Amino acid sequence: MEKFFKLKEHGTTVRNELVGGLTTFFAMAYIMFVNPNTLTSLHPDYWTSVFVATCISAAIGCILTAVLANVPFAQAPGMGLNAFFAFTVATGAAGFGMGYSFEEGLAIVFISGLLFLAIAVSPLRSKVISSIPASLKAAIGAGIGLFITIIGLLNAGIMRLDEANNITALNLFVDGALNKTAALALIGVLVIACLMAYKVKGAIFIGIIITTLIGIPMGVTTLPESVTMSNITMADTFLKLDFGGLTKFGIVPLVTAVISFLLVDMFDTVGTLIGTAGASGMLDEDGNLPGGDKALIADAIATCTGALCGTSTVTTFVESSTGISEGARTGLSSAFVGVLFLASIVLAPIAGIVPGAATAPALIIVGVLMLKSAVRVPWDDMEEAIPAFLTIAMMPFAYSISDGIAFGFISYTIIKLVRGKAKEVPALMYVLSALFIVMYVLKGIA
Repeated sequence: MEKFFKLKEHGTTVRNELVGGLTTFFAMAYIMFVNPNTLTSLHPDYWTSVFVATCISAAIGCILTAVLANVPFAQAPGMGLNAFFAFTVATGAAGFGMGYSFEEGLAIVFISGLLFLAIAVSPLRSKVISSIPASLKAAIGAGIGLFITIIGLLNAGIMRLDEANNITALNLFVDGALNKTAALALIGVLVIACLMAYKVKGAIFIGIIITTLIGIPMGVTTLPESVTMSNITMADTFLKLDFGGLTKFGIVPLVTAVISFLLVDMFDTVGTLIGTAGASGMLDEDGNLPGGDKALIADAIATCTGALCGTSTVTTFVESSTGISEGARTGLSSAFVGVLFLASIVLAPIAGIVPGAATAPALIIVGVLMLKSAVRVPWDDMEEAIPAFLTIAMMPFAYSISDGIAFGFISYTIIKLVRGKAKEVPALMYVLSALFIVMYVLKGIA
């Protein structure tokens, strides 16, 4: 492991990597259940198949990231992307969303994955990251911090979504009774905060375990009655992609769906890599993440594989920041996460013991750690400060990492042009800004 992952060179140990991997896994394990619940809202009989596809695609993404890039980032079918798949693209009936079937949706995801892979293996893969201005890289890290904090608050039940998917106010009481899930999460936040204040090594992971145990008498942590291997199959979704009906609603909806999946996946991944690595001091002197470009290849391959198995777009998870905060610095951590996802296929009840109320505090606390990257933004320079602010603000308010990046890129490019500083903007920034504008226009038309 030392020879392959170069642990000493990265200033880490096997223990740090395994603790980091466990912490990341527990922080993102919810996706194993949330993803099939989201994707199969119209096809409940696909649940088990999508569950298995989720675990396998996550494992492939994590292991490829470890082998190709040697960075501590985990991958799985992405939140937001799965909702876009289920409620906008693959809604199954014309007139509601785009109206493609589940199987046609998988085909669209596969096509977007192939396009992403073509970009990732080309010279563009490194230029995409290096072309982002330093102020926006810092802003991306802070924005992601706020974004994952909201994820944590929602997972904890401290805040909730209404019927229109709008984030509502505090949800500490339900029908006059204490919300036990939210209460446990708040306890978890305090436990982790106190441990970190005392500089306890592995504070986040220890906090997750303590919170899980506290949740048992509260009735939030549910212990499984048995472990079963029955009904483990992907028969309903494996290789069920349907390319035949992709043009039935015309070319514009198809192009819109493909470009949306492509850009959101690519920039969610780029944003997570840069933002999390920057907040953890993992970027080089040029502000780039060594191996980050190869992580894009892993992501693209995992997306294609996931579509073949039966799930929506695979992306790099911001929850990786929890493991990095515990000391993970190499691909050994992400490889371990991949192994845990594979094990979870047959040990799903055990993987599900840790409730969302126990992992949500980790996301909230990591939001604090990531927000510190905002100090690297030159706030007294409005040319840099305004695009950075829009990047930070739009991620949590629009509930989208890619929208935050889009608003930052577009505003940065336009402000520099108006100021007569067009040469200061990297050429790829113009291309990316234009692509984001096209994506929004196509969404409006569709």
